[in-house]
Amino acid sequence: MALFYAPDILSTLKLDEEESNHAIKVLRMKAGDSLQIVDGKGGYYEARISDPNHKRCGVEIVESFSEFEKRPYRLHIAIAPTKNIERLEWFVEKATEIGIDEITPIICEHSERKIVKKDRLDKIAVSAMKQSKKAYLPVVNEPVSMLSFVSKCKETQKFIAHCMSDSERTDLSSSYKPGSDVVVLIGPEGDFSPAELKESLKYGFEPVLMGQSRLRTETAGVVAVHTVVLLNDMAK
Repeated sequence: MALFYAPDILSTLKLDEEESNHAIKVLRMKAGDSLQIVDGKGGYYEARISDPNHKRCGVEIVESFSEFEKRPYRLHIAIAPTKNIERLEWFVEKATEIGIDEITPIICEHSERKIVKKDRLDKIAVSAMKQSKKAYLPVVNEPVSMLSFVSKCKETQKFIAHCMSDSERTDLSSSYKPGSDVVVLIGPEGDFSPAELKESLKYGFEPVLMGQSRLRTETAGVVAVHTVVLLNDMAK
C-alpha cells in the first residue's frame, strides 16, 4: 500500500500538490482507494481517497495511531559535511531508514565543505522516512560551527568519534547506555583538530571509536546510528 507524507493532515484532510500528483497521476489512484499517511511527528494514518484531485487530493481518515513506533531515547548525529555532497546525502538517507531524530551539519577547522543545502537534505529525509515506513521525520538543522555546537548540547550522553591514536578512546558500543538521549560528533575527512577535541572534552564529550577500521565520515555516521539503535533494540 502506498505511503504518503502530510505534516498537517488532521487539519487539512488533503495531500499537498506533490503528493496529490503522485497519488492520482502516477499511481492512478481513485476515490475509495486506500492509502497510508505519516505526518513526520509520530502520527500514522489509515485513510481512503475522498476527492481524487491531482493538486489537492482529499482524504478520509479511517484509523489513526499516535506516537507510532516511538523510541524511548533521542539520537542526534552532528556530522561534518563531506567534500562530495552525495556522501552526506547518502548518510542522511541511511540514517533516516535506520532510525534517527536529529542531524546537524557541523563546520570544523578541517572541513572542505562549508555550504549545505538544507532543503535538499530535508527532501531526502522525507523520501527515506516514507520508504522505510517510519512516522517520525528527523530534524535536519542548518550548519553550525563545531565549537558553537559543543557548548550548547543538552543530551544525556555526549560522544566525539575521532582518529587520534595518541588519545584514549573507548568503543561506542561499550560506552553508550541504552535508553539514554545521545549525541555523537563525526568529524571531516581530515578529522577534528586537537583544539576541537580539547574543547569538546571541556564540555563533557567522551572520545569513542567504532571498531578498528578507519572509516569515511559518512560511514562512521551510519555505524554510530546503527550501533545506538542496535544496542537499544537488544535492551528491550
